[in-house]
Amino acid sequence: MRRILPSLLTLVALSATAEDTFTPNDVHDNRNDAYAMVGATIHVAPGQSLSEASLLIRDGRIIAVGTDVDTNGYVIVDASGRHIYPGLIDLYSGYGLPEPAQPAPFSFGSAEILDSQTPGAYNANQAIRADYSAAESFAVNAEAASTWRKMGFGAVLTHMADGIARGSAALVTLGDNRAHEEIVLPKAATLYSFSKGSSAQSFPISTMGSVALLRQTFLDARWYAKQQDFVDQSLAAMNEHSDLPKIFEARDWMDILRVDTIAREFETPMVIKTAGDEYRRLDAIKDTGASLIVPLQFPDAMDVSDPLDARRVSWADMKHWEMAPRNPAQLEQAGIRFALTSGGDEKNFHKNLRKAVTMGLTPKTALAALTTIPAQMIGADGDLGTLEAGKLANFLVTSGPLSDEDTTIEDNWISGHRYPVTPYSAPRDGLYTISLADQTFELTLEKSTSKPSATIIAQPAEDDAEPEKARIDFDRNLVTLSFNGNRLTGWKTQDRWQGRAQLADGTWTDWSAMPAPMESGFEENDETDDESDESTEAPAVPYPFSPYGRSAMPSQDSIVFRNATVWTLTDDDPVLENADVLVEDGEIVAVGSDLGSANREVDATGMHVTPGIVDEHSHIALSGVNDIATNSGMVRMRDVVDSEDINIYRNLAGGVTAAQLLHGSANPIGGQSALIKMRWGATPEEMLIKDVDGFIKFALGENVKRSRNDESIRYPQSRMGVEQVYRDAFSQAREYERRLAAYDELSRRERERTPPPRRDLALDAMVEILNQERFITCHSYVQSEINMLMHVADDFDFTVNTFTHILEGYKVADKMAAHGAGGSTFSDWWAYKWEVRYAIPYNAALMTQAGVVTAINSDSSEMSRRLNQEAAKSVRYGGMSEVEALKMVTLNPAKLLHLDDRIGTIEAGKDADLVLWTDHPLSIYAKPAKTLVDGRVMFDLEQDEAAREWIRSDRARLIAKHLEAAEKNGGGKKPGFSPQRDFHCDSITGYEHLASLRQ
Repeated sequence: MRRILPSLLTLVALSATAEDTFTPNDVHDNRNDAYAMVGATIHVAPGQSLSEASLLIRDGRIIAVGTDVDTNGYVIVDASGRHIYPGLIDLYSGYGLPEPAQPAPFSFGSAEILDSQTPGAYNANQAIRADYSAAESFAVNAEAASTWRKMGFGAVLTHMADGIARGSAALVTLGDNRAHEEIVLPKAATLYSFSKGSSAQSFPISTMGSVALLRQTFLDARWYAKQQDFVDQSLAAMNEHSDLPKIFEARDWMDILRVDTIAREFETPMVIKTAGDEYRRLDAIKDTGASLIVPLQFPDAMDVSDPLDARRVSWADMKHWEMAPRNPAQLEQAGIRFALTSGGDEKNFHKNLRKAVTMGLTPKTALAALTTIPAQMIGADGDLGTLEAGKLANFLVTSGPLSDEDTTIEDNWISGHRYPVTPYSAPRDGLYTISLADQTFELTLEKSTSKPSATIIAQPAEDDAEPEKARIDFDRNLVTLSFNGNRLTGWKTQDRWQGRAQLADGTWTDWSAMPAPMESGFEENDETDDESDESTEAPAVPYPFSPYGRSAMPSQDSIVFRNATVWTLTDDDPVLENADVLVEDGEIVAVGSDLGSANREVDATGMHVTPGIVDEHSHIALSGVNDIATNSGMVRMRDVVDSEDINIYRNLAGGVTAAQLLHGSANPIGGQSALIKMRWGATPEEMLIKDVDGFIKFALGENVKRSRNDESIRYPQSRMGVEQVYRDAFSQAREYERRLAAYDELSRRERERTPPPRRDLALDAMVEILNQERFITCHSYVQSEINMLMHVADDFDFTVNTFTHILEGYKVADKMAAHGAGGSTFSDWWAYKWEVRYAIPYNAALMTQAGVVTAINSDSSEMSRRLNQEAAKSVRYGGMSEVEALKMVTLNPAKLLHLDDRIGTIEAGKDADLVLWTDHPLSIYAKPAKTLVDGRVMFDLEQDEAAREWIRSDRARLIAKHLEAAEKNGGGKKPGFSPQRDFHCDSITGYEHLASLRQ
């Protein structure tokens, strides 16, 4: 390699000269530190290594790297036999910052905190802390820095993990100098999450609330930049830092998709810190195009020795333990760009890194994920990531390749300062050639860094010669060695050992030893360890990640059901005997007799085919139900669809094919609904029914006015206050719409001089209702309130689409029919709270007789599995016909959801959402033999029985692996409490609450 030019040397030296504003309380010491690390294997960058090379550093910067560099003027540091790597970088830490405040617990029985508790001109929501600057709070923590250095890190990105918008992070090095000397980039990135952290404000309490708050805040920041009416330092900071990299913490793979939705909406790329479960949906993660920060933290094996304890451990948890170490390798194989983070787990970092390599992660990618990639992600690759001239002198000196189990980090150099990691400069394991008197020996050294052992054999060795055991000890750079009566003592200098020896006959002589050539290093060996205990081949991952998951989505095959009783539920022929149904490409092609052939023929003799059941009111497949702002019209249930919820599969087993996922009833104006099909195995976005009308949840009654919370201070607290909330919201929406329209009518020049109106996501939803672009499903019980909302709707010239629950609907059915409202009710629920004391089982029949489109809904993950039986109760209570009863869980809810042109009946051209029943569909003995969604067999009774047998055997396999691992590691983790999620209208729980219970 050519020598570095003198002019460049001068430039680098001048730029690196340390000058600051501090006056020392002693004699000035401005010596230039210049070192030459010589004779090492230097890993300049992943995939680029130099043998027998030198690294020159001066004043904290790298001057040159090569095999032919001038070391004159440098202090020579012998690094022969050692490896030198770029210092590792961790992009997710809280190093040097105060501990985040503890999250404020939410209690439904306590008074709400409505306003921010942060003094000053900051954001209205306390969880928006975009103004926070890590650099302003950073202080060097010598003890923590030492821990980081022992892991091999030379720099970290540090931020305050508190809030939804967490402010700016600082890139700092891990030396023991003053804070201003360790900060490389004071504002290197901005951080975000869905967790509000220590905020005491009641809103948000859910992931969907966090998403809504973030969307509103991004809109507010853009609007704030164009107005001068008030000061918000949090929004100002967001605008100031808008060009910085954005790092978002995700709690699972579904969060990654939520982050991607926000990133795409606001055209702002996000780097996503993950939870380590990306292997569950690699295709969807790859489609985001996002770069990831992946934790090297793997769960411990569970103690399943007690069979009763073992029953508390889910298959998914046991399977995650098996799959988590393979996650980095799977990301690499999928071509997804990622950095690695330790998660601050100094005890297991290197162990986990090597385990990931054993599981298929190539060493080259592992090194890149800890050096070049994190540097590039935050634009710090001009200072860190590789060992090149001009960069910070952050590097590691190791005893061998980082991928070797016995390799130790000897020194961690931070900005040109040496920080010893091991108590002495240990020699590397391997072969050495010893010259002693007139003889040559070959010494094999093992475990040099802990309890060294060695064997030795004279050279040239005879064919039958066996190595003899030698005794060897080290004390820093001193060594003693004895074998066959020969006793050697010496020291290490540059690239060899040397010293004096007394031979077995008592004479004295000189001796020396040289290391044999060794492999070039960590990133050059891209092969995994074939002798590991586990295969690197990843076990199959089902979709969803459930024991009832599949390897692939069922195909839309052509299917014909022969000789069934077909409940078409059409006006002309509602029931056909001995009829066929032909399905192709996800649609019903024909209904009748002697239909054409198909790829799949199903003999349905003695069985019944009905349209798929539609649940108008459900809370399954969600990671939260309620947020508690008075007007939560800005939150969207689509943001928290949980495609992994086992209740999807259970609903399919009950014949349910579609549902409206509703917000809860904690507030007068709830969130926007999500309409889904039970596409078990799809992603959350793929579960949504496309091109549908928008719906929203309103609520009346006890839940809204907090009748069960004496401490509540949130408006409204009376039923008349609830009405005023509606009138106020719709009045504001009319004025909001007028302002938007007036601004749109301005000329281009006038717009340049006029600040735009603030976009309000909650009022957007209200405007959509007024314009009949979004439709209300209203939680209701008492006739007076039902009348009230219809009057409000009449006054603002819109129609209430559906009253749900509606247990006093029979009292106002004539008024509902005149207004045009539908009803979605329970068959026979009553007396579970005071306002349902007048519920009767004849309600559904009476509303139907009055001309109200009436459906039976579940509001329950348990009842949704037997909605056919719930519908049958109206045959007994009210004398309803079987056809009309079945319509209440098929066609009628489809009408209420404006989907009756696609589902709800069996007609040519409609979606092939069908159920094949083993018995009369209103019988308690009927079971779905097959449930089809979009022509795909999403549930099959025979396949379900086979799956149960597979689950039994795979649980046994996983339990055996956990038992073996726990025994090997001296014990496993005791199973903890894992709550069963079951949301209802009044559930004030969400993702965060459930997570705290699991802990």
